[in-house]
Amino acid sequence: MSQNSNLFLSIGKPVKDEYGRVMGKVASLALTPSGKFDAVFIEQSDGKFTKHPTEHLKFDGADVTFISKTKSQATLLCDQIPLIWRKNQALKDLVEKKKISPELYQELHNNFEGALNQLKNDAQALSQEVTNEIARCDEEIKMLNYAVVHLELEHEIGKVDDQNYKSAFTMLQENLRRVNVEKTSMELTKNKLSNILLGDSQKTPEQQTSKDSKTPDHQAPELPEPPVVVYVKEIGKAGI
Repeated sequence: MSQNSNLFLSIGKPVKDEYGRVMGKVASLALTPSGKFDAVFIEQSDGKFTKHPTEHLKFDGADVTFISKTKSQATLLCDQIPLIWRKNQALKDLVEKKKISPELYQELHNNFEGALNQLKNDAQALSQEVTNEIARCDEEIKMLNYAVVHLELEHEIGKVDDQNYKSAFTMLQENLRRVNVEKTSMELTKNKLSNILLGDSQKTPEQQTSKDSKTPDHQAPELPEPPVVVYVKEIGKAGI
């Protein structure tokens, strides 16, 4: 979260997710006794109130963006797992160089192994959550495409006038764009978690750099924005 002294300016302002959807608006801010911003109370569009830790929110002046908990956790795991793995390897080097005793090595090694196994379990559970989110995106894309088809049919037979058609069509296309971007983002997150669990990211920085320079396509690419469905009508037929 970006900390600054003007977070109170966000009260009453809309909260959007990373893809531009409005989640609700800021109702209040919670502070610790020392004056540190701790949480944000959000009034959702259905009138319900939720409380979110400030680390899951990004503040830019009065603009508030909700950062996906799933992506935040994935980023944390993708940082922690390789770090602990490298420390464990460094510990092995130290005992081989007789810089630490075998007894101390074994104790610390067991601690690192325990932490590493727990983080891997967390990554596997999170990967399944991401898979579920991707499936949800697929279902939403399917539903939106059906909505577009039905809108086209009703407009074609004259049940929906041009003005309402344009408004609804724009809304559906915007939602299609957002959910496609979300799906792509989740797929990249799943790939990162998979690489961690497979051990691809547990190389030393030098090894990883060398590997990446030889196989650049191994890196998760920055995918282009998915195409948005656009329907083109004959001029003069629908007046669009």
